[in-house]
Amino acid sequence: MTAANGERRALVTQIRREADGVVSLRLEDPDGAALPEWEPGAHLDLRLPSGAVRQYSLCGDPADASAYTVAVLREEAGRGGSAEIHDTALVGREVTIRGPRNRFPLVPAPAYCFVAGGIGITPILGMIRRLAAGDVPWTLHYGGRSLPSMAFRDVLAEWGAGRVEFLPEDETGRLPLDEILAAAPAGAAVYTCGPPGLIRAMEQRVGAALHFERFTGEAQPENDEDTETFEVELARSGDIVRVPPGESILDVVRAVRPEVMSSCEEGFCGTCETKVLAGVPEHRDTILTAADRERNATMMICVGRSRSPRLVLDL
Repeated sequence: MTAANGERRALVTQIRREADGVVSLRLEDPDGAALPEWEPGAHLDLRLPSGAVRQYSLCGDPADASAYTVAVLREEAGRGGSAEIHDTALVGREVTIRGPRNRFPLVPAPAYCFVAGGIGITPILGMIRRLAAGDVPWTLHYGGRSLPSMAFRDVLAEWGAGRVEFLPEDETGRLPLDEILAAAPAGAAVYTCGPPGLIRAMEQRVGAALHFERFTGEAQPENDEDTETFEVELARSGDIVRVPPGESILDVVRAVRPEVMSSCEEGFCGTCETKVLAGVPEHRDTILTAADRERNATMMICVGRSRSPRLVLDL
């Protein structure tokens, strides 16, 4: 059953090692019901037993309504969510999920060129599962530190030579992006996901036509102009809170609505995306497109602020 805030229970039925430092989780409805449909590129918000919320791309078969599959890289320098998943006996336990949501859709194209780095393979894997069942040409160029660190090699290898190229850095060096792009068919949609350096390099070469998803935030410069306090009205509860300089909307809202979900708190994951009912937000995320920002229909409250004295949010 789905709660009013979009959350639902899920049962962890399997955890499997996919590569060095990477495990996959199979999530099913506790009552055996079919799960909501999803499209390649979609992700879930996963609330862990500790209460931490993390966001993971769906990497299973979009045609399989019996389960969702996500994969998690253990990040020793992370905030603890990946370590909790790797170290906790989760099989047989229920967790809370929200979604799926999709900001990385597979658009129609005559051909596709995929470039993945490390755990960035996860959203692209769902896309390839969809394309492998059809006849549209595609190629995958998959880089990682070493072959043992690269997840889902077995299933990717099933799609054959000529389509999938494994490029471990310890054997072949850095991804030859210029060669990869030069060999892409004319008109191919170019997709990439991986470390910030890979995305920056691809943006430099492909420009605005690049389809990409970030797994980490880009460093934002300090903004010394945040000197104004503004109000935020929470339309559902009627609460009105004041957001002073140095505090985020999310920080202030959680003081009265502690259940509001967030994950990265850097404006790149989308977990805290909130509908704007009135007022003019100031967008500081790295997710929304220019058109999204013009519409001002939603904002990321972990980093965004207000250009008007009051914002009214759907909370």
